[in-house]
Amino acid sequence: MADIRIGVAGAAGRMGRMLVAEAHALPGCVVAAASEAPGNPAIGQDAGALAGVGALGVALTGDAQALFAASDVVLDFTSPAATVRHAELAAAAGKALVAGTTGLKPEQEQAVAAAGRTAAIVRAANFSLGVNLLLALVERAAATLGPDAYDIEIVEMHHRHKVDAPSGTALALGEAAARGRGVKLAEAAVRGRDGMTGARRAGTIGFAALRGGDVAGDHMVVFAADGERLELGHRASSRQVFARGAVAAARWAAGRKPGLYSMRDVLGLT
Repeated sequence: MADIRIGVAGAAGRMGRMLVAEAHALPGCVVAAASEAPGNPAIGQDAGALAGVGALGVALTGDAQALFAASDVVLDFTSPAATVRHAELAAAAGKALVAGTTGLKPEQEQAVAAAGRTAAIVRAANFSLGVNLLLALVERAAATLGPDAYDIEIVEMHHRHKVDAPSGTALALGEAAARGRGVKLAEAAVRGRDGMTGARRAGTIGFAALRGGDVAGDHMVVFAADGERLELGHRASSRQVFARGAVAAARWAAGRKPGLYSMRDVLGLT
């Protein structure tokens, strides 16, 4: 079988460089194209050299259409607006897309989902195996530990450069808890507390976001009751786990029929 041609959007960024390195290292895959936003000073540079794996003969382009034309699957950890554009290009080109960008607004998520009608799109807030198992555990725990006795709080911490809060993974954990409880997260979520807030309202799902240092990603879901507390958590010590999972998702998505998929599909957890 021919190698899967992988394209990397945002290839000059920290995550983009890691994706290039992981895709290059995985047997059966080849880095075929890489891109950056028009005007980025890295355009024209070799993607492999930027990623520290040696020259690959793949120069960064500012043309997103060219990225998709040269690739079977595109990896996208960029920005919300760019991810929507890339989803549209994937649909137009009939190519697969693996999107891990966080901070998308509801209408942007809807646009990505719409592109999934004509392209295979793997959409996840977090691509690590551990986090995706955690999501399943949280949903089950929330279904078992009812709101009459157990309060749910989600605490996350990330590096000082992260621009969105709560993290996409924290929100995904909140969605898992809400599914387990049979409620809508938008109606149950409390996205921060300050001042005289009054007593905690039963059935709510609280979020707290911490920022500092170089933390790759810590998440904890707390089920707190009178007399006991259950804590389910995950800590990532390196972004490499996200890159590794994303490249595995790319291999899975290549040649897949159109649809909006998740890591639960990739890992066979559905």
